[in-house]
Parts: sequence; structure tokens; C-alpha cells
Amino acid sequence: QVQLVESGGGLVQPGGSLRLSCTASGSIVSTYTMGWYRQAPDKQRELVASITRDASTNYADSVKGRFTISRDNAKNTVYLQMNSLNPEDTATYYCLVVVAGTIPKNYWSQGTQVTVSS
Repeated sequence: QVQLVESGGGLVQPGGSLRLSCTASGSIVSTYTMGWYRQAPDKQRELVASITRDASTNYADSVKGRFTISRDNAKNTVYLQMNSLNPEDTATYYCLVVVAGTIPKNYWSQGTQVTVSS
């Protein structure tokens, strides 16, 4: 079974920065796409950024130019560098890892809270 562990969330002032990390461990041969999603109260979970195994990236329009996603394939880890944070970025952030297998399977982290407030 695969486990995902996140770190890096917390409270930050507007304009500040945070870096999230998510590491997958367990029965993993290889990983495909990894991504970050977020969900605010009473809102749909939305894709923030994704990254393929060969490091091609995709970002939500709302975070382009402010957030950067990256990965370390050897460590099965995905990162999200968040700069110029604003209150609209406040949400629970989840990482997603697609794990290779006979049938590729999605694994989700437990989520970490990011709060942007003065």
C-alpha cells in the first residue's frame, strides 16, 4: 500500500511564501503524474498544478507566475513553491500521485492547511 506524507503548510501573511512537499512511500515501482489540488470550504476541489514524470507542468490560471511545481523522481517527492500568497489561496492542499501498476492508481494525501491572513 502507498502512503503520502505532506509537510509545509501553515499560517502566512499576504505576500509571503510557503513550500509544500509530499513524499510517497510503500509499494512503488514508479510514479506517473503528480499534482497539487486545493479545496476551500463550500468549494469544489480544484487542480492547482501538475507535473509529469518528464517534468512537463501545468498550472491553474490563478496561480501562474506565483507557484512552481517540481519533483524528485528518485525520492518520489513532489513540491509546490508558493510565492506572493493572497487570502484567496487559503485552502486545504492535497497532493495526488499516480502510481504505476497493472492498473495505474491514484493516491491522495491527507491534506495540509494553508491560511493566508494578516
